Amino acid sequence: MARRKGPGKHYRKGMSIIDLTDRFPNDETAEAWFVESRWPNGIRCAHCESENVAENGNHPTMPYHCRACRKFFSVKTNTVMHSSKVGYRKWALAIYILTTNIKGTSSMKLHRDVGVSQKTAWHMAHRIRKAWQTDAPVFAGPVESDETFVGGLESNKHADKKLNAGRGPVGKAAVVGVKDRATNKVSAAPVEATDARTLQGFVLDRTEAAATVYTDEARAYDGLPRLRQAVKHSIGEYVDGQAHTQGIESFWAMLKRGYQGTYHKLSEKHLARYIAEFEGRHNQRPLDTIEQMSAIARGMDGKRLRYEDLIGPAETRQPRMI
Repeated sequence: MARRKGPGKHYRKGMSIIDLTDRFPNDETAEAWFVESRWPNGIRCAHCESENVAENGNHPTMPYHCRACRKFFSVKTNTVMHSSKVGYRKWALAIYILTTNIKGTSSMKLHRDVGVSQKTAWHMAHRIRKAWQTDAPVFAGPVESDETFVGGLESNKHADKKLNAGRGPVGKAAVVGVKDRATNKVSAAPVEATDARTLQGFVLDRTEAAATVYTDEARAYDGLPRLRQAVKHSIGEYVDGQAHTQGIESFWAMLKRGYQGTYHKLSEKHLARYIAEFEGRHNQRPLDTIEQMSAIARGMDGKRLRYEDLIGPAETRQPRMI
């Protein structure tokens, strides 16, 4: 009798809420996990990368001292957690929540689940999203390339929010992405335009010269210096042999379910981090839950996002919502 396949990513080792609280019962165990995730080969100075580090049990928040640059530091130093007064356990819980909710988590839910203010939860979520932001990968292919528009319908907006410039993508933000069929990984980002220069530049930056690229019939891809095959959506053609864009369209579907069902509206100003969240979560899905969390903890290194930088100057604190 044939064996049934398990549902979804059944080969992964998940983590229940009980497992989570058992693994991180207090700040001390969570701090030790962050240290192990950030420095798997031993603690290094967060300022100068020196291995000549001494533990300093007398300092209340900076438990390590570098003998080379003579500075104190903690595992939070020079990461997205830098200067955060939120405890390590709450940070670990927040990472778990954003990792395991594949359609995203609102700051209102995060503040209730973790026990911080909504303002703090919003800042924490964006810091974790920044940890997901990485350099653009280069795929060997074959890859699928496509673009989409994120935002609400003009007809559903208040009169003072309407641009009154037509229908279709008006008022929405353009996002372009590629999906590598060999690795199933995605790279996506918001763009200013969907012209040939922008879309082809995006694809060229993320693919090797020998990669085959599958697209729709958008004229912006005409002349792309890659082996290209296209399907003609305009005549109802969605698959032509190996040519289709269903993989990247599946990613767009998940992104839009998160937009519509979790966030409801997004700020164009912060859109890149939301895209990084869905991209990072998608690319890490084959990993066990604790490995997904560890990848985020490693991704925090060398990145900072102060609240003042997040909200920006006064004139940009009411950004356009899409």
